[in-house]
Formats: sequence, C-alpha cells, structure tokens
Amino acid sequence: MNQPDSSGSTATPVLVEDVFVTEVFLIKGRLAGKNKRLTNVLEDYRRTFLPVHDATMVSLRKNEVIRTPTVMVNVNEVLFAHELLELAGDEGQRLLGNREKQTRIRAFYSGSVQFELGGLIEPGAYEQNPLTQRKYFIMQSPSLRGLDLAHPEMKVLSNLEYAIVRRDAMAYVYDFS
Repeated sequence: MNQPDSSGSTATPVLVEDVFVTEVFLIKGRLAGKNKRLTNVLEDYRRTFLPVHDATMVSLRKNEVIRTPTVMVNVNEVLFAHELLELAGDEGQRLLGNREKQTRIRAFYSGSVQFELGGLIEPGAYEQNPLTQRKYFIMQSPSLRGLDLAHPEMKVLSNLEYAIVRRDAMAYVYDFS
C-alpha cells in the first residue's frame, strides 16, 4: 500500500501491522504504543479511543478509501481485529494452532452493513465467562460473507488465519456443535 508523502509528489510505503473492522470501516494501520499481542491490548485497554497511525480506512458501504496519518477508533466500535505483523513468538502461534477442541460457528452482524463471520472457536467461546471476564475470543480460519472482498483494499480480510472477535458485538450466532 502506498501513501502520498507530505509534498504529494511521490508515494512512500506504509507498514500495516493491525486490521480493525467496525460497522462502518475496515481500518488498516499501526496501533500506537503496542507492546504486547493485539488480543491483550484490546482486553486491557482502558481508554476510549485506539490511536491507529498510517491509517487506511475503507468504507464497508461504498468502498471509499480514506488515508490519514492518525485516526482515533472508539474501542467499542471494533467488531473484530487481526494482527498482521505479529511481534509475539512461537508460543502465540502454538496457542492459535490448537484445533483439537474446536467447533464451527457463523456469527452475524446486523449493523449498517450486514455481514457474516464464520470459523472455528473453542466451544462456547462466544458466551461471557464470569471467571475470565474477557471481552474477545479467537476465531481460527475466519471467512467473511457479505463484504466486497474483491476490492483491492479489502482483500486483506480474505485469508486471515485468525480473528480477534468482540463477543458482545455479534447479533446472532449459529453454532454447529
């Protein structure tokens, strides 16, 4: 992905580390000050807005593309996220790769753009656990329906290994177990 430099004459490459999907936008960029896994950052975040630098915002409705040096994203608007550039080691991959006790679900979102996210999760991960109080769960091998994944800026969503899904953002869940 390229972004015009300050003079507007040439394009400079932009590193995309993180991807966030809200009801209105796909947001690609770098979460500022991230010093641990994105899952943990989202779980532990205590402020209202996530600062995303070198951001590309793609409208889910019109595929309009907006590039901006920084966008502040309300953490409550994040439906799901993915860490493209993982700073954790093999331990993180090992934990994500355990598919022995997985069930398949389809989660439906009923916001301004209706779409479906399907994949593999730990059984019942979409339910609130009073012991952990976690707001997010990991979905392996996610697939999306209802979004224009042929759009060049949206293609990043077509081959994700996992998604960090906010459990209270889903409107309906079909559990295949």
